[in-house]
Amino acid sequence: MAKKIVEFKNISKSFDGTPVLKNVSLDIGENEFVTLLGPSGCGKTTLLRILGGFEAADSGEVLFDGEDIQKVPPHKRDLNTIFQRYALFPHLNVYENIAFGLKVKKVPKDQIKQKVARMLKLVSLEGYENRKIAQLSGGQQQRVAIARALINEPKVLLLDEPLSALDAKLRKEMQLELMWIQKEVGITFIFVTHDQEEALTMSDKIVVMSDGVIQQVGTPDEIYDHPVNEFVAKFIGTTNIVDGVIGDEGEVIFEDKKFKCDTTGFKKGDPVDVVIRPEHLEVVERDRGMLRGVVKSHVFKGMRHDMVVETRVGTSITVKLQVTRDKPVFNEETGEKISASDFLLDISDIDELDDVTVMTLATAEAWDAETDEPVSIKTVEYDIKKEIGTYPVTFTTSGGTAITVNAVVKTENKVESKEFGEEIYAMNIFKKVEDIEESLAIDTDLELWANASAWSLDNGEKVEITDVTYNFDPDNVQPGIYDVTFSTEGYEYLVSSTRQYNEGDVVGLVLTPRDIHLMKRDA
Repeated sequence: MAKKIVEFKNISKSFDGTPVLKNVSLDIGENEFVTLLGPSGCGKTTLLRILGGFEAADSGEVLFDGEDIQKVPPHKRDLNTIFQRYALFPHLNVYENIAFGLKVKKVPKDQIKQKVARMLKLVSLEGYENRKIAQLSGGQQQRVAIARALINEPKVLLLDEPLSALDAKLRKEMQLELMWIQKEVGITFIFVTHDQEEALTMSDKIVVMSDGVIQQVGTPDEIYDHPVNEFVAKFIGTTNIVDGVIGDEGEVIFEDKKFKCDTTGFKKGDPVDVVIRPEHLEVVERDRGMLRGVVKSHVFKGMRHDMVVETRVGTSITVKLQVTRDKPVFNEETGEKISASDFLLDISDIDELDDVTVMTLATAEAWDAETDEPVSIKTVEYDIKKEIGTYPVTFTTSGGTAITVNAVVKTENKVESKEFGEEIYAMNIFKKVEDIEESLAIDTDLELWANASAWSLDNGEKVEITDVTYNFDPDNVQPGIYDVTFSTEGYEYLVSSTRQYNEGDVVGLVLTPRDIHLMKRDA
């Protein structure tokens, strides 16, 4: 890297007790075009304002040319700032706006004239000296702001989203203008934006930020082609991320297929995130593809066609959830209440049935009606046979308070997918309204209540259930019967191609080793 001109060392900053920057360290070199990129609220503008002297860090150091400048007032720092609103003086013309800083410094008039003329030429505003600010377009006003900032010959120029107010066409033009100006004047530009395309177009170095932390620092190519985590991969452009595992050296396995790629830094068996950019997937005829799928959607975008290609649907099973209103039995003599729900059993589960399991499946409970203190259930009576049918189950407390519900025995509810080598299982569910409303993680609880599971037909290993869908509102569920579907992972790829395919077309996808980037799997 070039000689360091700015060094942030362990910078932290909070507003009203909320951390905005968390121990941020960053080095910026001379003559670099550095972009701080991230979503709103990530801390990028706060970091810029700390460097400009408009905010004070809670802790850490800010070095400029090797000197700590935190106690140096903004106007004495060898840098200038261009804000989102250009802060031009409406009562002054173009010449007077650009010359303002030099007049404050009492620079001789002939020198001011020479420098203003040079700046006007630099920003292509020759002949506009006497124009009022209100007579200028947005792009012209921005050029005036740049000239006014540069005329003081700062070592660093700070730009806080200066293109955000411009229309798309002018914005692209000004991106190129800024790049050219930065190279021409040969100083450090530190540019803040949340626009990924802007950052990739203009920067020598991009600093990706999220939640007050620097996620990655690198060139545009490094950030785009080799993101370090899922946030960067998804924030910088559009991408596909699929689960994979490292096979032998130089290969990764995903969708049960082996692909050659760079596995440096990983060992066999490591779980990884596989990153593939849409434009790196070549669409071919089905029989030529390394992956095969169906075009699910298609959007024409000028020179390219953006498509979603589904290569695998996933294995799914749908069960019934019967929701009932809790109707406890009240024993006036003992002052006890007892409740339970109907429940479902697979024939294969009968041999392992015991009282505790039956109580759990029925969500049986008893309590003192006055104090709500739990009351023990003393006996569980049932005669459930290994045959399809409905069997009564009675729960009784020592005080004689009892309730009877039904155990429904059915054959195992399984779906087998020979195509994907998977099998998935789940039980129908009986639950009370209260159980649903009190659930803190309904997807997880539904999977648990249904005893949902999936496994590989090849080796019996567990396959993760990645999706749970249902047709009721958990916060306002009413008694009734609802569908609940459990699914293993399907695969869809975003593809950007110069070749056109339409919805429903069966296609193949091809990718080369250099098109695959591996990331450590997020915990």
